Amino acid sequence: MKSLKPGKQRKEYFNAPLHKKRKWISSHLEENLLLKYDRRRVTLVKDDTVKVMRGSYKGHEGKITRVNQRRIQVEVEGLVMTKADGKKIAKPIHASNLLITKLNLTDRWRRKKLERNLSTEVKKEIEKEAKEQLIETEKEKKIEEEKIKEEKKIEEDEKEKPVKKTDEISDKKKSSEFKNKVNKEEINKRDTKKEKETKIDKNVQDKTANIKNQTKNINNIKPKPIKKEGEKNK
Repeated sequence: MKSLKPGKQRKEYFNAPLHKKRKWISSHLEENLLLKYDRRRVTLVKDDTVKVMRGSYKGHEGKITRVNQRRIQVEVEGLVMTKADGKKIAKPIHASNLLITKLNLTDRWRRKKLERNLSTEVKKEIEKEAKEQLIETEKEKKIEEEKIKEEKKIEEDEKEKPVKKTDEISDKKKSSEFKNKVNKEEINKRDTKKEKETKIDKNVQDKTANIKNQTKNINNIKPKPIKKEGEKNK
């Protein structure tokens, strides 16, 4: 950083181009690797084994699964965080909080950089390690390809399998039983509707009969004769 002002330093850090950010994604080497390669820091690459030195995941060791250049962060195998909605995501970690325990030597350009100013014996050891790692990666790729092929075969077999007769008979039985159940339910519903309608008709008839009887009783009642004023005095 050229400037001593923290604001300008932050601005340069976050708005820097990718070729600069890539160099900043580097971590310290372990003691045995430090003595072997005669350097303190190395830029991180996918499949490097790394140990977390700070934070809540301190002491965790695993391979790097992803390197995010834009955010200058790294995702380590086994480190997971849960979101508010319950989803699980890989926990991003800054490279300065990590310590490299094993380097990925499958890339020849990286090997050339590491082999600069080293003895021939160390160069031979690096090449041996690189060959072993390449063999391991090839085996892992083959295993993954076989798994994918097996899954595809299983899916194709399930699609091509003809429907068995027993399954057809069971399906027919199930469908007939379901139809009978539906018919019974419909009949029960109709019967209940009819019963309700008959009850309503009976209640209406009873009410009309009561009203008629009440009107007849009212008509049969004779009015009392009204006396005049002169008749009361007599």
